[in-house]
Amino acid sequence: MKAALVTTFDTPPRYQETSDPVPADGQVVVDVVAAGLHPRVRSQAAGSHYTSTDELPLVPGVDGVGRDPEGRLRYFVLHDTTHGSMAERTVIDPRRSVVLPDGIDPVAVAAAMNPAMSSWVALRQRIAFEPGQSVLVLGATGNAGRMAVQVAKLLGAGRVVAAGRDPERLAALPALGADATVSLAGSPDDAAARLAEVAADVDVVLDYVWGPTAAAAVVAVVTARPDRGKPLTWVEIGSMGGLEATIPSAALRAARLQLVGSGQGSVSTREIVAELGALAEEIARGSIAVDARAVPLADVESAWAEPSTERVVLAP
Repeated sequence: MKAALVTTFDTPPRYQETSDPVPADGQVVVDVVAAGLHPRVRSQAAGSHYTSTDELPLVPGVDGVGRDPEGRLRYFVLHDTTHGSMAERTVIDPRRSVVLPDGIDPVAVAAAMNPAMSSWVALRQRIAFEPGQSVLVLGATGNAGRMAVQVAKLLGAGRVVAAGRDPERLAALPALGADATVSLAGSPDDAAARLAEVAADVDVVLDYVWGPTAAAAVVAVVTARPDRGKPLTWVEIGSMGGLEATIPSAALRAARLQLVGSGQGSVSTREIVAELGALAEEIARGSIAVDARAVPLADVESAWAEPSTERVVLAP
């Protein structure tokens, strides 16, 4: 069969012939219909994700939409494996999948489930989020952050503040549910000062940025809080701004601040799978706007290198 194949961590995958996957007990082979090119997949193919091993060759892809032996479309999440979803066929554990509603767009599902799941699972499984609470999305102009704005509103947030760097994408977020927007352009301190003016009273932060920007934002938001005894839960999801954030100890002592991470490992597979059906239904209803672009799997090399604000989906 044909697949996107990683043979070295410093070059993009290439469209090549590889062996067919062999199912183990409890697994089934599916014909892959669509597989999203997520940042998580890029780090997998680069060998830089915290779950990565040095095993090569590697077919990248952590999830996708496939047609099972009974002809049903399933959205699936794979185990950590070298036989990923960017191939004509892959093997799945049906217990880590959900049968999709009739008529659903598989490209939209493959594009949206992974990025939307990051905020959906964080709010539904990682923390005790309650309808009516206010949410700051740090990094809201990325694909996952853009969906986080919509997910927060969908799950009942009373107010959503969206913060990001891209001015054009930031300006589009009120139409998707943002009640206020904040530019993260300029220095981390300048961005933090603007956040302190608009988002000092939020209940939850969904942070896709981390790094110096998040470190400065934590201090500024905590310092500006009108009631420092009011709980603030800061959920670290992504690290587009840096892998490390130096947060002064005083920021943790001066307010009722809780720092938690949400991602593979901190949320169990059982908890993630439990949310797949509900999220897929919302995508099927059109509750979450999806900005996707389908690309033939044969064009994986060019798709990998081409910058895009859309979520690229590879279709065998």
